[in-house]
Amino acid sequence: MSRRRSRRRKIPVEPIEVSVESLTQEGRGVTRIKGKVAFVEGALAGETVLAKYVHSRSQFDVLSAEKILLKNDARIESDCPVSGICGGCSLRHMHPDQQLEMKQQMLLDLLQRATGLTSVDFELLPKLAADASHYRRKARLAVRYVEKKGGALVGFREKHSSFITVMDDCRVLVREVSNLIVNLKCLISSLSSAADIPQIEVAAGETEPDPGAPLAIALVFRHMKPLTPADQDALTQFASEHRIHCYLQPGGLDSVHRVYPDAGKERLAYFLPDEEVQFAFHPVDFTQINGPVNRQIVSRVVELMAVQPGESVLDLFCGLGNFTLPLAKQGAQVVGVEGSHAMVERGYENADLNGLKGLEFYCADLFKPLDDAEWAQQRYDRILLDPPRSGAIEVIQQIRRFSPKQIVYVSCNPATLARDSAELLARGYQLKSAGVMDMFPHTAHVESMAVFEQQHN
Repeated sequence: MSRRRSRRRKIPVEPIEVSVESLTQEGRGVTRIKGKVAFVEGALAGETVLAKYVHSRSQFDVLSAEKILLKNDARIESDCPVSGICGGCSLRHMHPDQQLEMKQQMLLDLLQRATGLTSVDFELLPKLAADASHYRRKARLAVRYVEKKGGALVGFREKHSSFITVMDDCRVLVREVSNLIVNLKCLISSLSSAADIPQIEVAAGETEPDPGAPLAIALVFRHMKPLTPADQDALTQFASEHRIHCYLQPGGLDSVHRVYPDAGKERLAYFLPDEEVQFAFHPVDFTQINGPVNRQIVSRVVELMAVQPGESVLDLFCGLGNFTLPLAKQGAQVVGVEGSHAMVERGYENADLNGLKGLEFYCADLFKPLDDAEWAQQRYDRILLDPPRSGAIEVIQQIRRFSPKQIVYVSCNPATLARDSAELLARGYQLKSAGVMDMFPHTAHVESMAVFEQQHN
C-alpha cells in the first residue's frame, strides 16, 4: 500500500453547522457537505446542529452532533450520563414512541421498495413494546484493566473506539446487572489476573412467571490464562455474596463451566405464562434479550397462526423451541429445525420439562439445499420462520415442497424480510399483515413480523 493511501485523512477540528435531511437505518442523521454525503450521530431528521467530524472516508464523512440549534419535536434529554460516548445505545435522544414509529416506517419503506406494496395493501399490526429501561437480559461486557483510570473498566465500548466506556451503571441492562457494575470493577481490580480477563457474558433468567419477580443472574468470565486459586476463590466468594451463578471460560464455548454454585443443573429459566410454558437454558444459549417483549411476540404468533388440533406446523430456525413449544401446546403436530445440535437437545429437554409429546426436533443447515431427511419430505399446514439477520431466502426458494397455506415470518432484519417477502409473493403467497416490535429500545435494531397466505387460483 502506498504511503498516500495509508495516511489518515485529515479532518476539520472546528464544529460546523449542518441541516439534517433524514435518518439512516442505523438511526444516524443524513446531510450533505459540499455535495458529499455525511452521517451525523446524535441528530434527528429536520434538525440543525453544530457537529464535529469523527472521521472521513472517500465516499462519506461521519460527524457527531455537539449542539442542537433547531430541535425535532421527538428529541428528549437522555437520562444516561454516558449516552453520547457509549456505543451500547444510539437513539437515547429520541422519545421511545418516536423510535418505534421510525422503525415501523423503515419496515414499510423497505417492503414498498422490494414488493411495490404499501400499507393499504395489507393489515398493519399494532406495535409491540414494553418498558424501554433496564430491559436487556443478555449482553457481552468488555473488561480492561487501566491503571490510569483507577483500575478495571467494565461496560460497553465507546462509539468509534475500542476503548471501554467509563460507567458505574447502565440504563438498558436489567437492574440486577446494572447494580453489579461498580462491584465488578472492584472485583476485577483486586485480581492478580485482572489484565487477562477481556469480557464477561451476562445472562438473566426468571425465577417465577410473575413479571415483577427478581431475576437470576449468571456471569461468564472469559480468561486468557489460568486463574490462580486465590483469584478463583475471589470470584466464587463474589458470586456467593451477590447470589449469582459464576461461570469460567478459559477457551472456546465448549470450555464454559460453572464454579458457583457447585450443585444443581447449569440452567436459567424463563416463562411464557399465557401459553403455560417454561424454558430452561444454559447462560450461553441464544435467548431473546427482552423478556416482556418476547412474551408479547410469542402470544401474537400463537394468535395469528391459530393452529387447530392435528394440524402440522414446521418451525424453522427454532432455537430452543421459543415458538415450537407454545404451538405444540395448541394441539398441533410441530417439527422444529435448527442448525445447532445443542439447541436441538435443549428443545427436547424443554419439551420433556413441559410434558409435551407431539413434537420433534431436527438439526439441519437451512442455508443449503434441503436434504432427503424425513422431515423435509413432508407437507405442512403452516410454517414459522425466525431466521438470523441474513434471512431465509434459501428456504423460501424451496417453499413449494412444503405447500403451507400460511407462513409467519419473524425477522430481526427488515431489509432481508423485505427481500424475502418479494420472493414469497413471486411464489404464490400474499402478504396479509406486517408490523414491528421494539425488542431493542434506544437502538436502531428493528424486529418485525409478517404473515403470508397461499393464493388460490
